Amino acid sequence: MSILEFFRDVLKQPALLMGIMSFVGLIALKKPGHKIMTGTLKPILGYLMLGAGADFIVSNLDPLGKMIQEGFHITGVVPNNEAIVSVAQKVLGVETMSILVAGLIINLIIARFTKYKYVFLTGHHSFFMACLLSAVLGTTGMKGTELILFGGFLLGAWSAISPAIGQRFTRKVTDGDDIAMGHFGSLAYYISAWVGSKVGKPEESTEKIQVTEQWGFLRDTTISTALTMMLFYLIAAIAAGPTFVATLSDGTSPILFALMAGLKFAVGVTIVYSGVRMILGDLIPAFQGIATKIIPDAVPAVDCAVFFTYAPTAVVIGFVASFVGGVIGMILLGLAGGVLIIPGLVPHFFCGATAGIFGNATGGRKGAVIGSFVNGLLITFAPALLLPVLGSLGFQNTTFGDFDFGVLGIVIGKASELIGKFGIIGIVIVLLIVLIVPNFMKTKSKAINNLD
Repeated sequence: MSILEFFRDVLKQPALLMGIMSFVGLIALKKPGHKIMTGTLKPILGYLMLGAGADFIVSNLDPLGKMIQEGFHITGVVPNNEAIVSVAQKVLGVETMSILVAGLIINLIIARFTKYKYVFLTGHHSFFMACLLSAVLGTTGMKGTELILFGGFLLGAWSAISPAIGQRFTRKVTDGDDIAMGHFGSLAYYISAWVGSKVGKPEESTEKIQVTEQWGFLRDTTISTALTMMLFYLIAAIAAGPTFVATLSDGTSPILFALMAGLKFAVGVTIVYSGVRMILGDLIPAFQGIATKIIPDAVPAVDCAVFFTYAPTAVVIGFVASFVGGVIGMILLGLAGGVLIIPGLVPHFFCGATAGIFGNATGGRKGAVIGSFVNGLLITFAPALLLPVLGSLGFQNTTFGDFDFGVLGIVIGKASELIGKFGIIGIVIVLLIVLIVPNFMKTKSKAINNLD
């Protein structure tokens, strides 16, 4: 294995990226050896725990999606980032990896020399975006060095700009913690927060829902998630019928299979929460070293699941409301004669939950429900509009699920469709202006939008 291949593999591991950032920060702070060791390992272990919980959730969502499709006779395209990327890598592997490396380097350069101080740490999402960019830019006729340079700049620029766009909302969620949103569903979360601010009051938080003593167990996130998901699975299993469920359950009773899958889902969520606490406990203090010594005032942009602990009740509400939005969006697409986008349980859980958290931060209970419902509509219509610009990848029965992928893919695709490569050059020029102009403006904080 060459050094380049090893470096490529490291960049695909967000856990190692977090560990490297912590290591560099702790070295910059001149911490003793044992503190450097534990401070480096804990974010890595925390992210691996988060990933294990997410994998557990995804593996248990898969049969639920299949039962819903069978039980309610739905066929169409299921958005799933991992699925579309696995297909794309067979034809775009080299381009994707080259854009990924270039994008990460450009993100660090932007953080060092502009007011966009956000360092994007969610490596797997950078990987997904690199794949999208290689596909969409490839359909414009770009290839080789040209494709890598344009794709790398677009990835690096968006990695710095997207956390900044909604940082004022993120700080409402975290109550001042110095982290940013490092996830390419971000625009939908910010829209959810904006919608929340128009429909509700932040003081009416989901976390303040009053329950009587006999219903007090619902305040336990693990219990409330388990009960909600057990109900979801039971309805889907009954609708799909025992014959079909038997093909998923290895002969286990359909009802028992549904109940156990719901319980396992709740366990996955609990593992995610534990991993998040471990990440935040050590990454944020270590990042101060980077923020003070290497990239002054740097702000870590982290995965959406990191925000789950700030409003656990909004997580469940957001998932359910987003899924309902996805179902209604699918029906509207069907009536309009478009491609049916079947609600993907993975994007609706992770993106819907995060949209619920952001909607709750600005609009309380109403904000959580309506904001995440809007998210459900957005991540239904965006993948439908994205399909035509993906070229040969658009013929697969899956597509990118999160909202930013749809927005960037559609904008780049339509720009190149209208005026060819000049459309891409125009987008690059706009992004350069956005990155450079704030340097000549007086802002309240060194990192743009990172207000106290």
